Formats: sequence, structure tokens, C-alpha cells
Amino acid sequence: MSVPLNQVLNPTNEQRREMIRNSLETDGRPEDYEYIVRLLSPPPDITNYAQLGELKGIKIGVIGGGLAGLSAAFELRKLGADITVLEANDSRIGGRVYTWYFDSEGKYYNEFGAHRIPVTHETTWHYINLFGLNTRPLSVMRRNNFLYVHNTRLRTTDSIEQMLYPLYNLTPQERSTPWPELNDYAFLYLMMQLPPDIRSELIQIMPEYSPEILPLMNYSVRQTLENLGFSQGAISLISGVDPGTGALLDISYAEAVQEEYTIDYRNTYTIEGGMVNLSYAFIQSFFTDNLPQYQNIPASRLGTVTYLPGQTVTGIYQLQNNSQIILAHRNVRDLSRTVDAFDYVICAIPYSTLREVEIKPRFSNLKMQAILEYNYTNSQKTFFLCKERFWEQDTGYGRMVGGFSRTDLPIQYIFYPGDHLLCPEPSSCSPNEPGVLIASYNYHLNATRVGNMQKPLRFEFIKESVEEVHGLPGGFLDSIVEDHKTVVWDNEPYIRGAFALSLPGQKQLFAYEMQKPEFNQRIFFAGEHLSTKHGWMQGALYTGMAAANQLAYSFHSNGNT
Repeated sequence: MSVPLNQVLNPTNEQRREMIRNSLETDGRPEDYEYIVRLLSPPPDITNYAQLGELKGIKIGVIGGGLAGLSAAFELRKLGADITVLEANDSRIGGRVYTWYFDSEGKYYNEFGAHRIPVTHETTWHYINLFGLNTRPLSVMRRNNFLYVHNTRLRTTDSIEQMLYPLYNLTPQERSTPWPELNDYAFLYLMMQLPPDIRSELIQIMPEYSPEILPLMNYSVRQTLENLGFSQGAISLISGVDPGTGALLDISYAEAVQEEYTIDYRNTYTIEGGMVNLSYAFIQSFFTDNLPQYQNIPASRLGTVTYLPGQTVTGIYQLQNNSQIILAHRNVRDLSRTVDAFDYVICAIPYSTLREVEIKPRFSNLKMQAILEYNYTNSQKTFFLCKERFWEQDTGYGRMVGGFSRTDLPIQYIFYPGDHLLCPEPSSCSPNEPGVLIASYNYHLNATRVGNMQKPLRFEFIKESVEEVHGLPGGFLDSIVEDHKTVVWDNEPYIRGAFALSLPGQKQLFAYEMQKPEFNQRIFFAGEHLSTKHGWMQGALYTGMAAANQLAYSFHSNGNT
């Protein structure tokens, strides 16, 4: 029996693209395929902008060692530059890629940061393939997860119309509309009214946008649903059934719709052994000269990369009549200060931390305003290391392998590990094995409120909420949860925010300006906040490559060879 396409390990580019085509055909918009693949593909290779070895002797500082900074350094090394990566965190690598291991063997783990890779995210797959990383699917063939809304427990196979509609004050028309149609009208209808070329502007950053797409960008999710004629009862229903949307009703409607456009949740994968393996692959490449990833570039042409953890950049300066960029940075352990001069800089830290860096002279007024007000949302995740997988057991509270349950309780989502999805026989993967449950994954105010509870009370609250969603008796999990760990992204000292999400009007006002270099084409910018894929590795990796290309083009075109 052949394996379903979305269940294959390590899909080829051809297999991924067939999945994309199939999904778009199902959605009735195959014409979006070329736009999605082209716009999410990696930028051209840096050697199109400058020659191998052309940046020999050029010193480049990279602020931030997340995926954006690492990918920029990886690309710039091809041109021979001497690169220094200044990373504040000295206890782990990866930035907002954050794999947590409960055991020293790395068997029991989960992801506090990025944890899914859509098949459409071409730039992420470019690096996965380049480094030869193994991937496995997270897509569930037959979902049997819970939906616990309005104190009512459903399985995903149960009828939302029968069980939830009566609990909300819906209009007669809403009550007679099946849930899939109601949800499609909320998040697909307006997009589908646009021609394919204008729809594609959802995942582009442009100096000007077509007038037809501006309402999607400049109204919030709530405002748009109201403009579509949804009652407040229907908006509450949508908020409960889709708690991610419910937590983010104030963001730009385009933020929600662009993920539908690129089918980000349809066929997803993860990196075997942990997402952090991508970050490790970048760093390991910096210490090796004869890597196939460098396309057999002679070692004499390659540059050098120095990775300095525990260094917080406190100042970015350009002296008058001096083209160099001065970076002041502080050791996070002993608070000693260092000042270094660079020919070029790539700034790849989020605005949430760039806000506290002294910048003299100032960047453009509009960029400084974006640093001040561009929106970041909080997120909280709590992991339970469970000595047995109660959710996989053949019981009323079990029979779930992978997928996620949703609830209007503050914990928002429960994600089940997907490592048993590909077991050849059910008996080959025992529910009596330990497993790591994402017991709570939530955004924005839910994350702030749950995340800032006192630690023992938070653990009890999340445990009781998981029991409630599954219909378990109180205290059931007391003997099952062996360990737990919580991360609140607003409280991570070197990040302070899970990911950027534009508020109404912010993309049109700021996005193009945010990508522009500063200090006479000497400082360039990268990071998921500069992309159209906020919160995804795709956004960080693409902008890292793009910033490196900008730098190379500027250097070459200014006759610095």
C-alpha cells in the first residue's frame, strides 16, 4: 500500500509541490500556485551580486544569532568577508528556535519556538535540503482531537452546528449556515474576490499596494468580520472554535488571511531530533571550509565567521566623516564593555530589543517610529513530560495521535506529539511510553495572564484545564506528569515578544521602510518582523538572505572591489 503523500518522510521538492498543487486545487484556486512558490522561494544566490572572495578583508558585524543572523552570515561567508556574530544569549543557540530536552539523550523534547514547517515555505526547505536534515510529517490523517468551548466538549468529528450553534446568539442566516461555509466566508471570501495577482500582494512588501487589497491590511480581524455582517454572537463562536483567532482579533486582517493564502497549516513537517538542529547546522558550517553547502568554494575564497555568545549590543554609531559602523556591546556575565568597528553591519534582532539600543545618528524617522510601535504578540508554552501517553490510550479521553485540541479556556491549544504518527502498526508504538505534551500554547492576553501566574499556581491551573478539556477526573494527571517547563516569550530577556504581527495600517505604513538600509548603505536589516511570514522560520531565513544580498549588491555597485 502506498504511503499518502503528506505522510512521507523527507519529502522531495517535487512531492512538496504536488501537495501544494493538490491543496490549491481542492480550494479552487490553482492559479495561486506559481505566485506562492515564487514569492516564498529563497532570493537569488549571493554570488549573483558580488564575486567569490570579493569581500576579502571586509569586516561585517551581525547583531543577533537567530536564524536571520545565521543565514546572513552563512551567505556572506561565500564572498570572503570576516564576520562577527554578536549574540546576547550565552546559554543556548537559535533565538526563537528553542528546542527543550527533558533528557540527556534527546529522546523527550518539544519546541518552545517554531515547531511547524509548511510545505509552502520554500526558503526554509532550501536550507533543510542544503544541510541534509531529516524531517517527518505532523499532518494527521484522521483527526480525533477535542474542541472544548462554552463548557461543551466535542470531538473534531462532532457537529459544531448541533452542539455549539444553540449556545450563541446567532442570526437566523448564521444558524442555517454550516460551520465550514461560515468559516470560509470569514477568512476566504474577501481574498477570493481579488484577482490572483492582487491576492499575491498578501505575501509581498511593496512601496505601494493595490487599492483593492488595502481594506484587508487596514482593518482588524474584528472590524472585518463586523463589516462582513457577522453578529457579535458569531464572532464569539469563531473566537471559541478558533482560539488563535479569538486571541488576536485586534491584529490586521491580512495577517490572518495570508496564512490561509499560503495554506500554512495544511501539510506541515518538523525536523527530526529538534528544530534547533537547523541552527546547529549553520554554526557547524562556520567552522568547516570544505562543506558541500559552500558549492566547493575554495577555502582561500571563503570568509571567516566568529560567533560570540553572551554579547548584548548597547549602541550603534556612525562617526562623522567615517564610513565605519561602531558597535558597543556588553558581556552579559561580567558586564564588561567592548567597542568594535565594522565596515558593514546586519541588524537581525527584533524591534522589541532594538528599542533599547542607543542609535546615533538616528535612523529615518519612519523606521524609528516603527521600532517604537510595531506590534509584537506574546506567547506562552508549557510542556508536560508525561510518563504515559494518556491521550493515545483507547479510552473516552484518548484515541488521539498527533494533532491538537482547541479550547476557549485560557490555555488555548493542547498539542500532542507527532512522533507516533508513522508507526507501521499501532502495537509498535505503545501509549504506555513517555511523551512530551504541549499542555498550553496561547497568544497575546491569554499568554500574559497565564504566563504571569505564580509558578505553582500556573502549573495547577494548566493541569486542571487539560483535565477539563479531556473530561478527566480532577487530580488524574498528578501521577502522570513527571516534569514540566514553561516559557513566556515576553519574559525572555533577549527577545521580549514571540513574533511580530502588524496592527491595522502598520504594513502599509512601515513594512517597506523597515527593509531600507541606513547609515549610507552601511547597515542592513533582517528578521521575521521584516517579512510577510511573521512568526515562521521562513520569514527569518528569507530576510537574512535578502539582507546579505543587499549588502553584496551595495558593495559591488559602489565600486568597492
